[in-house]
Amino acid sequence: MARIDTLLTYLKDNDCSDLHLAAGLEPRVRRKGSLAVIPGQSVLSDEDLRSMLEEIALAKHWEEYCLTNDLDFAYGLEGVARFRANYFVQQHGAGAVFRIIPEDIITMEQLRLASAIETLAHLEQGLVLVTGPTGSGKSTTLAAIVDKINKTYPKHIVTIEDPVEFVHQHQSATFSHREVGLHTLSFGNALRSAIRQDADVILVGEMRERETIQLAITAAEMGMLVFGTLHTNNAAKTIDRIIDAFPADEQNMIRLSLSESLAGIVSQLLLKTADGKGRAAANEILLKTPGLPNVIREANNQMLYSIIQSGKKEGMQSMDDVLFQYAKDGVVTPRDAYMKATDKQRFEPLLKD
Repeated sequence: MARIDTLLTYLKDNDCSDLHLAAGLEPRVRRKGSLAVIPGQSVLSDEDLRSMLEEIALAKHWEEYCLTNDLDFAYGLEGVARFRANYFVQQHGAGAVFRIIPEDIITMEQLRLASAIETLAHLEQGLVLVTGPTGSGKSTTLAAIVDKINKTYPKHIVTIEDPVEFVHQHQSATFSHREVGLHTLSFGNALRSAIRQDADVILVGEMRERETIQLAITAAEMGMLVFGTLHTNNAAKTIDRIIDAFPADEQNMIRLSLSESLAGIVSQLLLKTADGKGRAAANEILLKTPGLPNVIREANNQMLYSIIQSGKKEGMQSMDDVLFQYAKDGVVTPRDAYMKATDKQRFEPLLKD
């Protein structure tokens, strides 16, 4: 048993999300959004921490860490959970963060996701983006959508991640889980291959580079259902981020492609509940309508809000509307809703109550 396994077991048993290790500090965990020192643990030296980290890393991974001072990989602890590991170097020496990845996929029903989000699992083709800041639960929501597909359709699903997080068991669907750096050289290489691998559904862990974005859009145009993630907080910023990834002379072409391929955007924020006992997910939902392609082509992002408002019957909703309702219903505090809102003036009367 690796020495770090005790800390990872503590993480799981105490309903925490992340383990933080850093030379010069005691081990810490994040529970319900806040960091706390693990009781009874002493300060880690750089030498001790490096020894712990090397113990669970493959030789090729450890060599990469020693050369670059950065490393991402997944670590599985049987009977406990899988963990997404990030190694780095900080002021006082080595550092690492382990995020728990539940062994069991949390279903859409358990997450209480809006019914409009479930409709995305039943699409035949198009590009679906799940967005939000780091730690907002994007991967969990995406895994729930893919789980619904897995239980419903006999499709070939190719996941491309760095590292592989949720491991889906074959049910109705057949999975090909591919890890960048281990099973393929890059997101771009894996996406090109997926197009030739008779994939019905492609999950791209993160659309970071222009090439990945271009290939994801191309795959959606070719008739595949493509899911991807971006670190943006709403639909308008998501579209801007995609367009801005391309040089000015290519942006009109990518707008045209995106306007035809975009099938939906789900933006997610995670807030502490008002009682302090948990966290609540707030989702902005944009679905494809006959008017959406024209709005994207004309770069008229202000009209996106109007599309969302007119699409409430189909389940569309804006982030500010969800935050406002959460604050009124006491799900989250008015202050937290105000801090996350775009139109802060709208929320100011709630702060006076």
